[in-house]
This record gives sequence, C-alpha cells and structure tokens, in this order.
Amino acid sequence: MDKITVKIKSAEGIALPAYATPGSSGMDIRAAESLVIKAGDRGCVGTGLYLEMPLSCEAQIRPRSGLALKKGVTVLNTPGTIDSDYRGEIRVILANLGKEDFVIEIGDRIAQMVFATVTQINLVKSDELDETTRSSGGFGSTGVN
Repeated sequence: MDKITVKIKSAEGIALPAYATPGSSGMDIRAAESLVIKAGDRGCVGTGLYLEMPLSCEAQIRPRSGLALKKGVTVLNTPGTIDSDYRGEIRVILANLGKEDFVIEIGDRIAQMVFATVTQINLVKSDELDETTRSSGGFGSTGVN
C-alpha cells in the first residue's frame, strides 16, 4: 500500500485523527468545540485541525455511518472537499435529520476523513461528442431495476 505524507497541525488538546482498524479507509475526526444542533437544523463544527497536503492530494470529509443510522446526523455537503492549498481549520457541516437535538461535546467523533489522489484534467472545447449506447439517457435509463 502506497503512503503519502501529510503534515497536520492541531490545536492544543485535540487528538489527531486515526484509523480505527488496519483496513479502515477513513480516519475518525473529533469535535474541538461543544455545540447543539437542533432536530432538522444544521451546524458547523470546528475540529482544531489544519492540513498541509501535496498538490496531488485532497481530503474528503464524510459522515460516520453510526451517527447517520442511530442519530440521523450526516455531513451536509458530503463529501466535503479539502483542497491541497487550503490551510485553515477543518470545519465540518453537520445536518441533524433526526427527531431529537444532537449534542456534540469536545472530543466526540463527528465525521471521518478519507484522503484521495487528485487528477487535474485539460478540458478541450468541442462542438460534437462521440455517441454511445447510453447517449444522453440518465436517471434510471440503464435498466428497469
């Protein structure tokens, strides 16, 4: 498995993200502040974390499956993208789709962070595109089920 080196800075007392198991693709990230997100509302939670990634890398912030299932809490703009040239604090936009207020305490696991390599492309303007069997069919056009 290839490994990429990413520098991380954390506010005082903030635990660094970590993989829960050797096969985990995401690192749990924790809240650096307390917050209550009312049922049906959203909030932005600071993590106290700052990254320096190579240009070929991005970090994606994704929901934790347990919070989604048990509490109805998800990352609103999933996946949230952290670009390689961003140096500000990682903040997580959470939406509470549950029926009860969601209480966040400092240190609570609120999301997971997955790193991915990035490919930048060159777009070439064209008046025509090659046809395919699918062509412009979308939203369920590839099958009945």
